[in-house]
Amino acid sequence: MRSLGLLLLTVSIAHQASAFSSGHRDIYHDHYGRDLRRRNIVYDGQIADSYDFVVVGGGTAGLAIASRLSEDSNTTVLVLEAGDTGDAVADRINVPVNAYYSGLPGSSYDWQYTTVKQPNAGNRALPWPRGKVLGGSSAMNGMYTVRPSKIEVDAWASLIGDDTNKWSWDALFDNMKDSETFTAPSSDVQQEGQIVFNAASRGTNGPVHATYPGFMVPLVGNWTTTLADIGVAISDDAYGGEGWGAFIATSSINPSNWTRSYSRSAYIDPLPPRPNLAVLPNATVTRLIFDTSNKNNLTATGVEWAASANADRQTVKVNKEVILASGAIGTPHVLLHSGVGPSDVLQAAGVDVALELPGVGQHLQDHISTQVVFKTTADTAGSLHAHNLAVNSGNTPAFLSFINSATAYVNITDLLGPDSAPQFKQQISDALSTSLSSLVPSTSDEVKAGYEAIYNTTLNTFLMSPLGQVEILFALTGGQVDGENTVAIQAALQHPFSQGRIYISSSDPFTPPVIDPQYLSHSADLTILREGLKLARKIGNTAPLSNYLDSEVTPGSSVQSDDDWEQWLVNQIGTEYHPSCSCAMLPLEQGGVVDANLKVYGLANVRIADASVFPIQFSAHLQAPVYGLAEQAARIIRATYNGVGWPSANQANGTATNSTSTGAPSPTGNAQHDTSGAAPRTVGASVVLACVGVLASLLL
Repeated sequence: MRSLGLLLLTVSIAHQASAFSSGHRDIYHDHYGRDLRRRNIVYDGQIADSYDFVVVGGGTAGLAIASRLSEDSNTTVLVLEAGDTGDAVADRINVPVNAYYSGLPGSSYDWQYTTVKQPNAGNRALPWPRGKVLGGSSAMNGMYTVRPSKIEVDAWASLIGDDTNKWSWDALFDNMKDSETFTAPSSDVQQEGQIVFNAASRGTNGPVHATYPGFMVPLVGNWTTTLADIGVAISDDAYGGEGWGAFIATSSINPSNWTRSYSRSAYIDPLPPRPNLAVLPNATVTRLIFDTSNKNNLTATGVEWAASANADRQTVKVNKEVILASGAIGTPHVLLHSGVGPSDVLQAAGVDVALELPGVGQHLQDHISTQVVFKTTADTAGSLHAHNLAVNSGNTPAFLSFINSATAYVNITDLLGPDSAPQFKQQISDALSTSLSSLVPSTSDEVKAGYEAIYNTTLNTFLMSPLGQVEILFALTGGQVDGENTVAIQAALQHPFSQGRIYISSSDPFTPPVIDPQYLSHSADLTILREGLKLARKIGNTAPLSNYLDSEVTPGSSVQSDDDWEQWLVNQIGTEYHPSCSCAMLPLEQGGVVDANLKVYGLANVRIADASVFPIQFSAHLQAPVYGLAEQAARIIRATYNGVGWPSANQANGTATNSTSTGAPSPTGNAQHDTSGAAPRTVGASVVLACVGVLASLLL
């Protein structure tokens, strides 16, 4: 029966092939086509008429979920990714330091989103780069692998009333570990950077590599000592549930060849051929198509997509579920164009209302940051990189793996002092009523209730806890000023009280969504970030780090008072690239969009699995928790359809089997180059292909 299903799947491909007219910028010439088939990526647009699961978005979460779901060979999985494969810019993706010097932001591999003008941020429209490529933003981010803390994750579970413990700290912790393989630093790098870690909190057999750079700039070794000298504790285990204090973070780097480890290279490239998995680039999803016979529980029967704005719209049928994994911007965008969201937004955009769901696009939160810049007499990553380029020597893979990783998560008491912090909390509490009436970008009572729940969690659970309210980062990759090297100490707000929204203004799905994060609309955010920047200055003037720093470049000595800082920072802040919460996992009566099983309220077979479902911002970078979310999402879905409970993820068999307990793609030591680390074709796959004849080659 399974072979017959594959035969029918193969025959139906010819119909879909004609729909794909755009071609690929990224296709490279592999004479035998082995590498293309090995990666399960469709380069010619040939897909089947229908799949069990259609994953919308081939980014950080989407590729992880597709890889896990397709471990079950009785399941067919399609990924639709709007961006290209990334093959043509492999070096810009794979070489870690290129994230700073020749990264993808601003290119065709970036969605190049822009916010509306922000009245509390100098009336500026601010860029929001997001990855438009296989791997999504994991292919272009700064590679920080930093986890949230137990306090935050358990608060998330409490907000949704998760009595099944799917989203408790223990569950997410296990899933984050399942997603990674941790490698300790070399003794030289550990000593140079004064790195402290606890390997027991890390994963040992997951697809995504996490380690430290192969080269360490000596200046980093002063970081934790300097923070300790001003009263910020040094963390001896930032990954076991207490992610605060000062430490040197791990990064998503493969230590076998010092390349970026991201969702494509981790979850897709190592796979042998899977006839039940297809990853289609250059396929923008325009809407979901519903059977509306049950108005209270719509069923998605198809996913409409197009290769470009001018190309024909095509539809792939859905046998079981749609999984939206397009991120905090893309996922609400797809829902809204499908007629699911606030009715006032849909009607204004000219989209028919299929389902009134007021929380879609609401509760949007982001980290914002800026920096204090100092001149330095020491070597920096930027100066060493420039020198090595000039002499055409020294830029080894290990050296080119250096990226910024010195960080600290600083609590409110360290920022404001033990006397002022409680007074500050009371001021925020007193402002709740005014904030509810003036700062919520919705007239929905449900959305306002969600705003209040998030506000109170941030205030009463997070603010006075040990959690970092700002992240302080040490950046050594900048250029020169007046012929002198520079470093930056950055401050980033972690738990904003300001919430914004994402909405659409047109019925054309190729028109970018409207992004309004309402930065600094709540005055508490301004105060916290101001104090973080004052702390950044203090760090730069504290030994031993200050022994290597000279004058302050920006903001400079003219900025001294609180008013000075605030007037300066509102014209400097930008995103830390961590948007989330726009399809929040909250109760429906609080403007929630998904339940604890990630299912969209009112939709029978649509789930969301990406950063949009987090109801609160974490004091962390979002890559690690998104991988953990994806792992858990796959477990939930596989258990639902296979009826066997939670699949194990501890084995390392990358082939698709009939078992529902096969494990992760095994960690690969190879980069994403023309020869991948994928295993050879399995006997099982070969038998299937032989049964269906020559047409079966199109499956790959």
